[in-house]
Amino acid sequence: MTDCELTDRMLELRPTCENCNKSLPPASTEARICSYECTFCADCVEGVLFNVCPNCGGGFAARPIRPAQNWKDNNFLGANPAGTVVKHRPVDPPRHAVFSKVIRGLPPERR
Repeated sequence: MTDCELTDRMLELRPTCENCNKSLPPASTEARICSYECTFCADCVEGVLFNVCPNCGGGFAARPIRPAQNWKDNNFLGANPAGTVVKHRPVDPPRHAVFSKVIRGLPPERR
């Protein structure tokens, strides 16, 4: 087993933003995820969510990009493809503003 191989699971690489449904292909540099893999585009994270996940209250980080080529030990998209299940759950901005008001000023590591 290589350092990159996982025994249970790996990132799902969800195909779209949960809020606006924007396409986020595996190589997208605009995909953001929380620690539960909730997936949103950078525009929604910054302009709608204020870096507060509407599902858990955590912050977001750039989603890693899985290599498209097999550089080493079959750890690439061909062997481990991106997810295909769309989770389109638009956020209600006024409701999220109330939810996130208290915690958006806290850095994610202190939430």
